[in-house]
Amino acid sequence: MRLLPLLVLAAALVTAGCGSDDDAAPDATGGDLAAGGISQADDDLQIEVDLGDGRAPVTWTLSCLDGAEGSHPQAQAACDHLAGLERPFAPLPEDVVCSQQYGGPQTARVLGRWDGEPVDLDLSRVDGCRNAQWDSLVPVVPAPAG
Repeated sequence: MRLLPLLVLAAALVTAGCGSDDDAAPDATGGDLAAGGISQADDDLQIEVDLGDGRAPVTWTLSCLDGAEGSHPQAQAACDHLAGLERPFAPLPEDVVCSQQYGGPQTARVLGRWDGEPVDLDLSRVDGCRNAQWDSLVPVVPAPAG
């Protein structure tokens, strides 16, 4: 009977000694040193867009920290739009049910940091949920041709 309390204590000590990525110290720009030492400022994004029309994908940069900057063709409009959204890069829930409404071949990927959080979001227009997600991010991503 004494073995059970010792096993519980040993498990607690092992768990307490395990670190996580949350323990990593951010650098001065808000980047995560545990993520390979790459520095990334807050509200600094890279947007890769493939319109699915045979042209080469394009990559834009967008920084909204001290005004709108970067190679994004509508940088100010994109920053203003993002500022009005609570969680613009939240992934869709795993258990979401979506209509089978194809919206087009467009795909995009948004990488970087926003509002203190890392961003790595893949976008497409393959169903109703993903169409709505894409549309909610226009003008960060281009409006679908229509």
